[in-house]
Amino acid sequence: MSADIANINHVALYVNDLKAARDFFITYLGATSNDEYHNPTTDFRSYFLSFDGDTRLEIMTRPGMEDRPKPFARTGYAHVAFSLGSAQAVDELTARLKADGYEVLSGPRTTGDGYYESCIVALEGNQIELTV
Repeated sequence: MSADIANINHVALYVNDLKAARDFFITYLGATSNDEYHNPTTDFRSYFLSFDGDTRLEIMTRPGMEDRPKPFARTGYAHVAFSLGSAQAVDELTARLKADGYEVLSGPRTTGDGYYESCIVALEGNQIELTV
């Protein structure tokens, strides 16, 4: 049986500091979190973070992960974009993140394809995009 239209259930992100990642998404992007899942056999730990609607992000960690450099021009997932609802909200959160020490890569600006956005190096070299 196949679905006519698929929906993304969640996106997962491995991090080194699970608590700091959870706090970032709660503090800056209004996420709500489930209780921590822990597999005592493998020491895998995770949280599911929920945003407005059905959008979820799983953040995970486990011992012994390899943490390679994350150049921005590479194959693989480039960023996760968060819609904030207005250009003013993009401006304000970008300024807040910059003031709190996060690197702003670009913007806020209107891109050639019409998006109003900024790009931030948020967690452990992982990029997020803030958009309307």
